[in-house]
Amino acid sequence: MHELSLVMSILQIAEREAEKHDAKQIEEIELEIGELSGVDRPAFDFAWEQAIRSTKLEKAQRHIHDISGEARCLECDKEFAIHQLFDPCPHCGNHFVEIRKGKEFRVKSLVVS
Repeated sequence: MHELSLVMSILQIAEREAEKHDAKQIEEIELEIGELSGVDRPAFDFAWEQAIRSTKLEKAQRHIHDISGEARCLECDKEFAIHQLFDPCPHCGNHFVEIRKGKEFRVKSLVVS
């Protein structure tokens, strides 16, 4: 389950930032997770609940922004919504596309106290 390692990485980032600011607690965390990032959300949510126990994130409000997939066809240059990495261009059927959005996975912000 790679979702647990993702959660552990987030936890490390959050704890490190809280220490930098001598914070006792993290009140909010804001994440961006792209539709094409490969994150299984139920597994991520389960790992999150288990991993944050007895940490500075335990009582934090978690805000997740889902980023939709967006691509540009390298053949016809049209932009379109993409839901899976290997979806073809709906305009010309070409599979050679540039992913513009949707692969994100990042901590966008933290509120500490």
